[in-house]
Amino acid sequence: MDLHTKYPALADLKSHARRRIPHFVWEYLDSATGSESVTRRNRDALDRVLFRPAALRGEIVPRLETTLLGRTYPVPYGIAPLGMSGLVWPDAERHLARHGARAGIPYALSTVATKTPEDMRGAHGDQGWFQMYPPRDADVRRDMLKRAKDVGFHTLILTVDVPAASRRERQTRGGLVQPPRLTPRLAAQVALCPTWAMGIMANGMPRMRLMDSYAPKQTGTLPSTAHVGYLLRAAPDWEYVRHLRDEWDGPIVLKGVCEPEVAAKAQNEGVDAVWVSNHAGRQFDATPASIDLLPDIRAATDLPVIFDSGIEGGLDILRALALGADFVFMGRAWHYALGALGANGPAHLHDILAKDMMSNMAQIGATSIEDLSARLVHKH
Repeated sequence: MDLHTKYPALADLKSHARRRIPHFVWEYLDSATGSESVTRRNRDALDRVLFRPAALRGEIVPRLETTLLGRTYPVPYGIAPLGMSGLVWPDAERHLARHGARAGIPYALSTVATKTPEDMRGAHGDQGWFQMYPPRDADVRRDMLKRAKDVGFHTLILTVDVPAASRRERQTRGGLVQPPRLTPRLAAQVALCPTWAMGIMANGMPRMRLMDSYAPKQTGTLPSTAHVGYLLRAAPDWEYVRHLRDEWDGPIVLKGVCEPEVAAKAQNEGVDAVWVSNHAGRQFDATPASIDLLPDIRAATDLPVIFDSGIEGGLDILRALALGADFVFMGRAWHYALGALGANGPAHLHDILAKDMMSNMAQIGATSIEDLSARLVHKH
């Protein structure tokens, strides 16, 4: 059976992945914080972004190619960093990096991934971005940057919207601790997911290996919401951004920008792009939907604007692009694809997204990304 027949949408991949991933891991991947109202708010706000259908336009052949930070990409979306990626699916980081390299789209490795930058050598081709949770110690920071640069990561993402650990109550109830440890309760869940379990056995118990290399030898067992990464990192300020600008030879992106004034100042501080995100609801339950913040941030800066949070398909990507984003990233979506189909999942999701974008662009008479904003329905 063709994959598009069985899994025509991201929702189908997500549903299948839930059956193949242990419950405590699923709760880590899929949860937000508080009452998870941001998840609903992101969805509702995206659904309010509407386009005018087009008629009598003749044949439409949409083009998805776009440029970002001096590079040309065949599609306007990439693979966002996700902490403990290799816990969600065995060897997830390398599976996703290899897909990014093959597809010619960015892959971002998290500071708190289960692989070090050195583990990723060769996997990401020329598509490697490195996401940094800012280390408090300047020597650690400089060493981390050098390690990422030495193995070919060319774009640096500084995450700025995590000043403290969030509570993530649903994740906590799931029972995950750091480093991961199998209690009898969790082991029973693992037994129901043999493919996941065999992959973990082959790759070793997931740990935040980059952070472990700088951590005190004895940190004990920590809640998953207050892991070793929080013991080592600081809440960044503009002075921290200036240090990075001096120390990193390449583009710098600020991820988690929700304020127009921050976007405007970033341009004056030598930042190369801003990334609008509410961390998909994983940090703060009272934040507005990211898509509602996007137009004001777009108006505040001439920098490239990247977007994430709540994206569930190609139409959502078009919505973000129409409202001013230059590029869109997704994190969970790629991991749902891995959970559903293993190493074959990312390529199938990529195909779903591209076909969905092209179908919807034809419906509204848009031949390129530049045409999208003119087809928006503006509410008065």
